Order: sequence, then structure tokens, then C-alpha cells
Amino acid sequence: MDKLEAMNAFAKVVASGSYAEAARRLNLTRSAVSKAVMELEQALGARLLDRTTRRVTPTEAGLAYYERCLAILAQVDETEAQISRLHDEPKGVLKVNAPMSFGTLYLGDAVADFMIRYSDLKVELTLTDRFIDPLEEGVDVTVRIGAMVDSSLIARRISPARIVLVASPDYLKAHGTPQSPSDLAEHRCLSYGHMTSMQRWHLTDKGKPVSVAIGACLSSNNGDVLREAALKGIGIALLPTFIAGKDIAAKRLQIVLPENQPDDLTIHALYAPNRYLAAKTRVFIDFLVDRFGNTPSWDVCFAKR
Repeated sequence: MDKLEAMNAFAKVVASGSYAEAARRLNLTRSAVSKAVMELEQALGARLLDRTTRRVTPTEAGLAYYERCLAILAQVDETEAQISRLHDEPKGVLKVNAPMSFGTLYLGDAVADFMIRYSDLKVELTLTDRFIDPLEEGVDVTVRIGAMVDSSLIARRISPARIVLVASPDYLKAHGTPQSPSDLAEHRCLSYGHMTSMQRWHLTDKGKPVSVAIGACLSSNNGDVLREAALKGIGIALLPTFIAGKDIAAKRLQIVLPENQPDDLTIHALYAPNRYLAAKTRVFIDFLVDRFGNTPSWDVCFAKR
């Protein structure tokens, strides 16, 4: 087995935690995979894997080597793909995963326009707020909002995602308008997530981060639910502008504490590094960047803070 094949075998063992599973994925015998890893260890003069009866885990040296293997294998795959697909049109099935609210409000329409442009492509779009592993689930592109915590995935920035505090004019008339972040403790708040005894919103005060305790009268894992409650005057909500922007523009919702808004988040397109960037994936991500960009449509309808 040559060096690249051995590196690929080693990477599959680390990813799956099993020689047998790596052999199955590569259509090789377990002994062939084990031999390839042993040859790498001999060549490097370092133990790459710790083996137990239940699982195989990388050593510190093995983890560093694994990360380099992924980068090298991805570069090889991408180079070969670029040459072999240089004149190819995007074809086949493009599998996309995205958050529920963003997918419903904006991505569905974008995908329809994308398919008009690339009629030979079929698209499988699934919407879920649960974070998935693109490699394990066989997804080509995962759209996610917020900080990236998994460095094993390649992320490309699509658009900013501004977060704002909003309330209906009726709520503010009845309960007053907060003048500082600390005032939120006296208000009814609509919180994303699960109900707990103590919840906090992370805002800013004169450019510095500030954590504010809130009393949530409604908690939900869906932003559209919180938007509807805010529109009905139930309380103050912390929402992305892609959910609340049209209501702000129409004055159905007002921005609260405009000088204390949270830091912006980012919408990313994620894909696995050990798959070359196929034409269908590349053109779809390019399309999303062009479609949304630095000033997405949900932000152009009201002034920046």
C-alpha cells in the first residue's frame, strides 16, 4: 500500500474508531488496514494509535498526524476533482441541511431559484435546528448560524446574522421601554431555548460584553414562535433580523436598547474536508454568497444600528 493509501486508511481508522469499520469503508481486509498503520508508525518512529479491546483512539502524535492527513488528502482530492471536472456542469443530487426558520423564510426560495439556473441538479433540502455531522449524514452542504465549534469542517461565510432585542409598541406602551440592560430584569422576556430557573442574555454596554439575567415568561427552540409572541405584546424577544426584520420595517416591532445589542453572528456554509468540493457544492455555495452577501435582504429595509 502506497503512502497516500496508508494515510487514507489511518484517517478512516481515527474517524471511525475501529480497524474493522475502516476496512469496511475502504473495501479492504482488517489486516491490510492494520499493516498500513503499522508501516506509518515505523516510518515516523512514533505510535499513532492506542488500541483497546473496544476502541482505537489517536495518541497526541496521532491526532496531529491525522489533522495533516485530512488536509493533504483533501488537497489531493480537490486537485483531481478540479482537473477531471474542469468543464463539467453541476449534476446529480445536492443534499443540503439548514436551520428551520432560516430555511423556511429564505433558503427555500433561494433553492428554487438555484434550481432554475441549474436544471440538471436535484436538491434534497432538510430543515432541522439540530447540528449534524455532514460526513456521517451524507450531506453536501450544511448551513449553520453562529460560532463554528468543529474545526474539522470547512466553513465559508455566507452572510452576517444580526441579533436584536425587539418588542411590540403595545408592550412598550403598557410596560415601559428599558433604558439600560439591567432594566430587562423587570420585564417579561421571550427566550430561545429551554426554560430554566435562571436565564441570561449576552449584550453589550459601551462596546463591552455584559451578561444580563432575565425572567423568561416564554421559552421556545423556534424563533418564529417567539416572533409571534412578541407581535402579540407578550414580551421582549431576542431575535435575528432575518426573522424580525420585516416587522421592524413595518413598525410592528421596535428595536429595544439599540446601543446594547449583542454581537452579530455569522451564517456559514459547512462541508467536510475529506470530500473534494464537487461542482454542485461549489456553485451552490457561490450562489448563496451572491444571494445574501454582506447586506442581506432582511437588513436593507431598516437602518443599521
